[in-house]
Amino acid sequence: MNKLFRLLAVFTALLAAAPPSSAQCPLAELIAGLQIPLGITQSNQNNLLVSETGTGPPNTGRISIVDLAGNRRTLLDGLPSAINDVNEPAGPAGLFMRGRTLYVAIGVGDVGRAGPLPGTTVPNPDPISSPIFSSVLAIHFSAAVEKTTTGFTLTPADQQALAGGQKVTLSNAPDDQLTVEVVADFPDFTPNPLPFFPDNIRLSNPFDLVLVADRAYVTDGGQNMVRRVDLPTGAFSTLAAFPNVPNPLFPALGPPTVEAVPTGVRYSDGQLLVTLFRGFPFPPGTSQVQAVDPATGDQTPFITGLKTAIDVIAVGEGNDPVYLVLQHASGPIFGQPGLLLGFATPAGPSVVLANCLARPTSMVLDEATGTVYVTELIGGRILRMPLVD
Repeated sequence: MNKLFRLLAVFTALLAAAPPSSAQCPLAELIAGLQIPLGITQSNQNNLLVSETGTGPPNTGRISIVDLAGNRRTLLDGLPSAINDVNEPAGPAGLFMRGRTLYVAIGVGDVGRAGPLPGTTVPNPDPISSPIFSSVLAIHFSAAVEKTTTGFTLTPADQQALAGGQKVTLSNAPDDQLTVEVVADFPDFTPNPLPFFPDNIRLSNPFDLVLVADRAYVTDGGQNMVRRVDLPTGAFSTLAAFPNVPNPLFPALGPPTVEAVPTGVRYSDGQLLVTLFRGFPFPPGTSQVQAVDPATGDQTPFITGLKTAIDVIAVGEGNDPVYLVLQHASGPIFGQPGLLLGFATPAGPSVVLANCLARPTSMVLDEATGTVYVTELIGGRILRMPLVD
């Protein structure tokens, strides 16, 4: 029996045996000090690839290679990043690896600023830091480059070339090369007039992506939608839009309704699983995993009753998959701890597999070893947890 089938057997038994209130901290630190890690995936060389959204100064986003012993090297530095409208760095986010190509969702950057009235947003009146915010990039590199490179750096001139539709090849030596291209460039914002402020805008903010055949599906936490991208042409459209829901804390805290804020996205058994994080004041019980038909955009609740769900993994395919859900926080607003939850069935009770996470952002399952790797904002850490011995 291979590792994945052992994982399914052990994990299903764990979910059946453990009470919903069980809580533990079985995670160990792999590495710390990363620069706001938001996305994680694994290459076919078994390395972890991590997106780091930046340190504050413009264009400090990067992709790091982290081996399973916790050693970090830079793959690509100088990626679009800047302080956004809520005063946080925004740059590289979700990752998806197919073969030798890494696809990266680039966030909103500094294209917008808080408006003159509470709850309003306006275009940034100053020059923005990059012409390729709110986009999807494809980074092509060989296994040999992944094994040996000491890193590449994208320059502002490179970013301008990418915005103009060119491919950019970076080279440190004849055998140490990497190519970057823009797969899709979304609108930075759309008009969102309010009765009391007609100049209001709504920012785009791509967060995560998954590839299925010749299409990419990209969550946009600013536009509250999943976009469908045709990979050969770069053409994109809205697959599914998510409406606001009532805020159960109103009027004591927050507005009457809260936005969807889609974050993580996965493909499992013919459907997209999308985590809906929800907006301020992040009321408990309103976050959920939504199932979306990638052909029609039809959507149905899949796992409900969550708080700040930010990623999901379906472990196994077919009739009996089990599900891991990453919850960014469990206390008021973003109060810790973050949780790793397990579900034997979507409608079943959850089991707390870990209750000691510090604002986790993404996770990946190493199917060969049955180990889950989780990124955290606080401390810039990657944590690991074996699900099988």
